[in-house]
Amino acid sequence: MMVGFWCMAAGAFVFVPAALTRTYEIFLLGLFTIGAGLAILQTAANPYITVLGPKERAAQRFSIMGIFNKGAGIIAPLLFAAVILKATDTDLFKELASMNEADRNIALDELIRRVILPYTCVGIALFGLGLMVRFSPLPEINTEQESLELETANSGKKNIFQFPHLILGAIGIFLHVGSQVISIDTIIGYANSMHINLLEAKVFPSYTLFAQICGYILGIIFIPKFIRQVNALRICTMLGTILTFLIIFASGQVNFLGHAADISIWFVVLLGFANSMVWAGMWPLALDGLGRFTKLGASLMIMGLCGNAILPLCYGYLADLYNVRYAYWVLLPCYLYLVFYAFYGHKIRRWTISNH
Repeated sequence: MMVGFWCMAAGAFVFVPAALTRTYEIFLLGLFTIGAGLAILQTAANPYITVLGPKERAAQRFSIMGIFNKGAGIIAPLLFAAVILKATDTDLFKELASMNEADRNIALDELIRRVILPYTCVGIALFGLGLMVRFSPLPEINTEQESLELETANSGKKNIFQFPHLILGAIGIFLHVGSQVISIDTIIGYANSMHINLLEAKVFPSYTLFAQICGYILGIIFIPKFIRQVNALRICTMLGTILTFLIIFASGQVNFLGHAADISIWFVVLLGFANSMVWAGMWPLALDGLGRFTKLGASLMIMGLCGNAILPLCYGYLADLYNVRYAYWVLLPCYLYLVFYAFYGHKIRRWTISNH
């Protein structure tokens, strides 16, 4: 976890020379380094959260983590926008095209160097968090020591590909994170298609994230006292399937929270709620019974995060081919697969059906 934080800190510090030289490739290097650090951190943190306490309360612990995660997702862009953007920037962007090259370079240098201070602060904070984790009293969890029952069950296993519920879970994570990003990142474009201007549309991702946080809060309250985490996963995946149909087929103008928009956009917002318990529900199911393969299994699950990069491209392709509304059809196979995993896929322990 310390290495993950420090790698992210290094990525944040790369933004300083990137801004000073105004070089796109160095910015990409910084983003890549932050992404690599985040992958290392998640690979360590997710199995840690899973095995840190009782298995049946893992989704509850993930929900607490998710509140901070999505809360930061709401607050960070607002803070960065407040620090980096000024009220006069709209006029500046319009004037850039008509400026001579020297003046344009001066204006762009001033604009891009505003990222130096916030990213330096982020880098220092991440480095400090790495130190805190390193010297914290967090217990070291040894997944190499297996119970006699688990050791017997895994005695013939040579690699992680002999755990079908893990492989199917990694595919599920790929589809889940991709559909989650689509629900958050495409909603501004969808609002624009309803003739809602950018200034008004930019708040819709925050609504989706807020709906997700509401789901986390309910998860903390109800799991496992009132509902099992696997049942929460089943409810959320089925809700996602229903909402996908409503996004595509439901229509009608409504006024809500000061927005006049087609009702279907609010079903996109509610996808945040449907997505809330999927990540938390899938991790304990996918890592169940892995024993000494837990850390390697977690690495495979984290590789599923590339769904964030790939599925939005599928949405974009369909949006170009048809329209931004029908492009949401891409979510249907994702949620149907997640329903399959929630009800049946996580129970599969061998690839072939036994004759006995």
